[in-house]
Formats: sequence, C-alpha cells, structure tokens
Amino acid sequence: MTQTDLIGWPDRVQVRQYMTAEPQTLEITQSLLDAALLLRRSHLRHIPIVENGHLVGILTDRDVARSAPSRLTPLPEEEYNRVFEGTQVGKVMTKEPFSTTPDSPLGEAVVLLYTKRLGCLPVLEEGKLVGIITVTDMLRALHDLIGAISSLPGSPQTS
Repeated sequence: MTQTDLIGWPDRVQVRQYMTAEPQTLEITQSLLDAALLLRRSHLRHIPIVENGHLVGILTDRDVARSAPSRLTPLPEEEYNRVFEGTQVGKVMTKEPFSTTPDSPLGEAVVLLYTKRLGCLPVLEEGKLVGIITVTDMLRALHDLIGAISSLPGSPQTS
C-alpha cells in the first residue's frame, strides 16, 4: 500500500470488507433462555432479532444480564429459570436499531458507532439482514490500517 492509497482510506473501504456475513439471529418470539444459550455457545455479544425474516431489533449480552433476576435475591432456581424461559426476546431487545449497508463507507459506520455509542450495526441490503459489523470488526480495520502505515517507507517501523 502506498501513501496515496491511504488518503481517504476510511471512505474507500466498504462495510462489507469487515462485516460478519449471515449473522446468527433469533426470532422475536424466542425466549431469553434461547438468547442466553446462543450468546454463551457462540461467544457473541450481539444478536439481530428478526420477525418473518425482517430485522426488528438487536439484543445484547447486557440486555440479557439486565433482564435476569438478581442472584442476590433469594429466588428458587425454578423461578429464576421460569423468567428466562417465559420472557420473549422482543420484550427486552432494542427496537428499530441503527443500521448500515454493505456498500457504505467504513468511515460512516465508524462515525455512527462512535457518536451513538453503539457496539454493533446490523447490515441491511434492500431491507434484508445480510451482516453485522461490530466494534471488534472496527478494531480489525484499525489493525490493518496501522499495519499498512507502518509498512510505508520512512515509517518508524521500517526505518
């Protein structure tokens, strides 16, 4: 990569280059238990919530933790489990989340994530969920950019 290539890099690189395609989802009617198991099993922090194939919300690991009964309260295990099994994700998700498109410049997604203090953006194409881009994906992009800069002639790493 040349110095000229780096000029405007965040606006030339597209979201599709760093997003996770075809993310795992849950239906709006699925339970908080389903969400907790998916988060734990897949090491995810964000789950797009769909209804009839259309994005209707986003559920985070924090949403699940906030919705759980406190372990400090004396509550029988059966009651604790009942809350998880009986609560639909639609009740605790963030409705109508901010989103982006695969062809959007990565820089625009960075601005949205940063200014709105978001952990992720669902990626929609013609109204259909096609991916998700997270702050972790943005760190990967930053890593790539720093690597490209440090490999330029005259940079501290190559001098």
